[in-house]
Amino acid sequence: MPHFFIKSDNIKNNVVSIYEKDLLKHLVLSLRLKIGEKIKFIDENETSYECIVVNVSKTFVEAKIENLYKSKRKLGYELCLVQSVLKPEAQALLISNATQCGVSKIYPVISENCAVSEKNLKDKIKKWEKISNEAAKQCERANFACIEDIRDIKTVFENFKKENILIFAEKYENIELDDVIKNVDKDSAIAVVIGPEGGFSEVEFSYFIENNFNLISLGSLIFKAPNAAVAGISNIVTRLK
Repeated sequence: MPHFFIKSDNIKNNVVSIYEKDLLKHLVLSLRLKIGEKIKFIDENETSYECIVVNVSKTFVEAKIENLYKSKRKLGYELCLVQSVLKPEAQALLISNATQCGVSKIYPVISENCAVSEKNLKDKIKKWEKISNEAAKQCERANFACIEDIRDIKTVFENFKKENILIFAEKYENIELDDVIKNVDKDSAIAVVIGPEGGFSEVEFSYFIENNFNLISLGSLIFKAPNAAVAGISNIVTRLK
């Protein structure tokens, strides 16, 4: 069952009370929530609440807490995705998939082979946040994935240690993931870097090579960008248990 994010302030006397308009609209009008149905919530402290609905109206919903526990549905380290912005449909798929894979932050960047213009992206952050939040609910994550402002890739790299920048490259790969993962510092943020549909440019690859960044292979197959993100993230998550 999907769970819904609330604030701990919504809880009093073992009852979750929902008054927020957007959440009410979803619960009452979209899901047609009924008295006696079971529902799950999670708060900002990552505490999950298994509840049964006791009151439903157009202005509020009340659910009695039957069980509560600390959610374990999150990674034990900060894994971030640095990704060249894709066309709308592919971008939405990438954000949803990355959220389901557990990333903490998504850094959209503009690269030379981007299929979209930066001037057309100013109002996209909120839309991407909504996609990410919906994915977090569906997979019962303990936390949201934050969508950062759009910026250039060199500026983003300043947030990470060099050994924690893992660039999945369709060419010029110089190292296998198993060889580089042992040098990753799990106490610092880790960046998974994915290029655009057309791949990084020769200029960008030259920058990566000159700065001795890890260019990692995803094997002999060529992936579409949203799938490359899933493959890259999943491989890292598997190895950093």
